[in-house]
Amino acid sequence: MSLAAPGIRYAEIEREYEDIRVRVTLNLDGGARRELIHNFARDISTGIGFFDHMLTQFAFWGEMDLGTICEGSLHIDDHQTVEEVGGAIGQAIAQAISGEPTKRYGSVHTPMDDALVLAVVEVSGRGELFWDVPFTRERIGNLSTEGVREFFRALAHNSGLTIHLRKIAGVNDHHLCEAAFKAFGFAVQEATRLAEPGVHSHKSRE
Repeated sequence: MSLAAPGIRYAEIEREYEDIRVRVTLNLDGGARRELIHNFARDISTGIGFFDHMLTQFAFWGEMDLGTICEGSLHIDDHQTVEEVGGAIGQAIAQAISGEPTKRYGSVHTPMDDALVLAVVEVSGRGELFWDVPFTRERIGNLSTEGVREFFRALAHNSGLTIHLRKIAGVNDHHLCEAAFKAFGFAVQEATRLAEPGVHSHKSRE
């Protein structure tokens, strides 16, 4: 149940299974600490340092307040953690925009040094991921690169967003991954922006 004041697009999600627990809080219209980017790290703790950094970039460039705590399963590998966090953030986005008219579409090309990534988001209600961001390394820091796609797939499925992420240029996997998360934040911010009266918008799932 949301504790936010009326008019605030806010969500709290908890997912708990035998060996993992995830808690996500989201203020889609936040960004009050946008200029204090390092403060976001205090609210994001998954046990995977590079993943925490990517979630911080997503929240910062998406101009939202995001808290994410995940405990468990890392003694096996990082797959379940990344997937469950993606699912919980997806649920939070769906809850936060439920019933609100949005601009529906967001699209951006985002660079990170040599890397350039296209992100397109539609508030479609269908929850699909179209992914074309190939990596050459197995891991970036302590995050498996195959898990990056699983994060976005779980987020798309649980949010109802249609997500396109595509590499346009780049050879450095760290830069590609960071460009993808930043681009996705920008595109989500644009697509979920409240629509002005008279503007064609998405209000309910079709």
